[in-house]
Amino acid sequence: MSYRTINVAASRSYDIIIGAGVLSEIGNLIAPLLGKCRLAMLTDSNVDELYGDRIVEYLSSSGYAVDKFVIPAGEASKCADNLLEFLNFMADCKITRSDAVVAFGGGVVGDMAGLAASLYLRGVKYVQVPTTLLAAVDSSVGGKTAIDIPAGKNLVGAFYQPSLVCCDTALMDTLAPEVYRDGCAEVIKYGVILDGQLYDKVKKIPFDRESVVARCVEIKRDVVQQDEFDNGVRGLLNFGHTFGHAIEKMSNFGVSHGSAVAKGMLIAARMAPLCGLCDAADELKELLLAYGFDLSCDYSADDLFDAILSDKKRRGDNITVVLPRSIGDCALVTLTVDKLYEKLKQILG
Repeated sequence: MSYRTINVAASRSYDIIIGAGVLSEIGNLIAPLLGKCRLAMLTDSNVDELYGDRIVEYLSSSGYAVDKFVIPAGEASKCADNLLEFLNFMADCKITRSDAVVAFGGGVVGDMAGLAASLYLRGVKYVQVPTTLLAAVDSSVGGKTAIDIPAGKNLVGAFYQPSLVCCDTALMDTLAPEVYRDGCAEVIKYGVILDGQLYDKVKKIPFDRESVVARCVEIKRDVVQQDEFDNGVRGLLNFGHTFGHAIEKMSNFGVSHGSAVAKGMLIAARMAPLCGLCDAADELKELLLAYGFDLSCDYSADDLFDAILSDKKRRGDNITVVLPRSIGDCALVTLTVDKLYEKLKQILG
């Protein structure tokens, strides 16, 4: 079987394996890393219905005992109650420090499973098996784990690197169009922040999935290796997210992550010229519309500002936003919260 391997040299060095059909090899891939052990697998109801039996069969045939925990699909499941239930489930299954967690699903599953792995017995190994485009190019790579709380998205979490990421691009064939489109927002983000050639490549719809996923992973790998704990350049990966997370919160997560990020990227692009940077908003808007994103914003500057005040990137009275200098080159711009509010009022009224 042909697949690509990308290594991440972070606090824990690990490989990201990308290829159509690679899921069937998962038992062989994890064996050198984990040995024979018990696996606590977190997945969601949608993924379980389609692929739950298949991955259990692959792992069992390689000698692994698998205990499966299924949460309802959707962002609302990324909560403290489900995290605690999964931790109790692992304890009931007598998972030990020599065992491991498998995250089999999209970003919600990956974020929560990673956080659970970091907490249980003060840390057990875990493997990311992303099933969505968004998770493949973003949340499964880099070791950010989290749950949401009522005050905001991803406010409770930890940096905790996986032992392996196994990305079977064929699993994306069964994604609903709107779920696949969510991942396209993150792909476009990578092009805007760091790779103009990638941006040009994804103007062709549909793009070549495997090569684009690999390029996005390479970009994130390079950023994470420079700034694993998000104190500098890793902030570039938040392009569109400060405003996008605020939109998600205001909608009570009725607006999906990718759709919210698309809206957030456009707001950021409109803010750039107000801060003396380039005006790429019309070009970006055209591409996002070509992918079918609804770019309307139902919230006022006051609404979004209130939600942004709880953002993780706020430091005292300052907040750092990611704004484009050109397509393929973004800057981290620190504004006072008052300046941010003023510019939001100019854009949204």
